[in-house]
Amino acid sequence: MTHVSARRGALYVSVAATAWGTGGAAGSLLFETGGLGPVGVSLWRYLLGAAFLLALSLNSARLTAHLTAHLSGRLSGRPSGRPSGRPSGRVLLIGAGMAVYQTAYFAAIAHSGVAVATVVTMGATPIFTALGSHFLLREHLGRTALTALAAALTGLALLTGESALPTESGSAEALGIVLALASAAGYAGVTLLSRRANEDDPRAVAVGGFVVGAVCLAPFALVEGVVPEVSWTSVALLVYLGAVPTALAYALFFRALTALRATTVSIISLGEAVGAALLGVLLFDERLTPLAWSGCVLLLAAVAVLAVRTDGA
Repeated sequence: MTHVSARRGALYVSVAATAWGTGGAAGSLLFETGGLGPVGVSLWRYLLGAAFLLALSLNSARLTAHLTAHLSGRLSGRPSGRPSGRPSGRVLLIGAGMAVYQTAYFAAIAHSGVAVATVVTMGATPIFTALGSHFLLREHLGRTALTALAAALTGLALLTGESALPTESGSAEALGIVLALASAAGYAGVTLLSRRANEDDPRAVAVGGFVVGAVCLAPFALVEGVVPEVSWTSVALLVYLGAVPTALAYALFFRALTALRATTVSIISLGEAVGAALLGVLLFDERLTPLAWSGCVLLLAAVAVLAVRTDGA
């Protein structure tokens, strides 16, 4: 595996965040056109993501060997210098975390809308990640990262503040917020675990996570309904969801974690909120106030500064 510089890692996670920003909108459209619920959408997303990564891999034999080693906990009798059980357990936890945070995010969207789900999930994730990074990985935040985190969270609050205010459907909003917090916790856990697995093949970690996540979700998806209503729109949305916000984004995300600190990655990922908000305007007739547009600018500025000055994070 070739080394990734911090600057290129920042670029990778920026592209991943942009792709993720379209995932919520695609999921919302699938609720309407495909007749799928949050669990069904997440299951298809992981299955198709794994299929795309395997199909597009230029070195599928090596990827399959790595994946088999991760899932079985053995390295086919070849010495590795690390305990055989650790990679398998780590990938199992990563897959379980992916199942939790992805499904919880789509469920939060279903209960409270794209804006509320995005602001709570994206706002809580870097905080959870920073705490876990400090206490578990012993990664200390520098002045640049602290300033960027404060600016990004301020921008996020301005961007979605009015949309996140309580409405008449208070119980649905409250449940959506709880689900979004669960999503943030799962996302932070995946980020921290993946950062500790930075010596592993990122593609194998991604595919392993997708497979484990799909296995975790399958029983619930069968109860909720796993067969989509087939139409050109639903098929196109499923293919897009599996290819762009899943296969491409997660491959870049796991690769970036080999070069950047977990908290740095989580802060740059906040750029996803801007993409989600803009898609909400374009596709769902949501409107942004002048304060919300100011939040977009502030959030993107914070992400850009941190992406450029990765050495100071």
